[in-house]
Amino acid sequence: MARVKGGTVTRARRKKVLKRAKGYFGSKHLLFKTAKEQVMHSLMYAYIDRRKIKRDYRKLWIKRINAACRMCDISYSRFINGLSLAKVDINRKMLSELAISDFEAFKQLVEVSKKAAVK
Repeated sequence: MARVKGGTVTRARRKKVLKRAKGYFGSKHLLFKTAKEQVMHSLMYAYIDRRKIKRDYRKLWIKRINAACRMCDISYSRFINGLSLAKVDINRKMLSELAISDFEAFKQLVEVSKKAAVK
């Protein structure tokens, strides 16, 4: 069987990895082996962080809602429980935006929550 040299394919694969590794520190952007390791790790971190950012935003929204609730003399958990009892379906992102931009509307939601919790 004839020998097959994979020169162009191999070079293209290595160039692709080295192109992705541009800007990395030290030999990680120069040497194929270290660049490949770093690119694999970088892709993994990017994948994980795309999911982590969603968690981080949710935490931020909850902190903002909690701070606004405390200003209205109610805890976050009682507020959310009251909203669910009152069948008010609004997500935390929108509650956070209301707490920042339209505090009066947020206060009305707190009153709705308090009334539903009392019943």
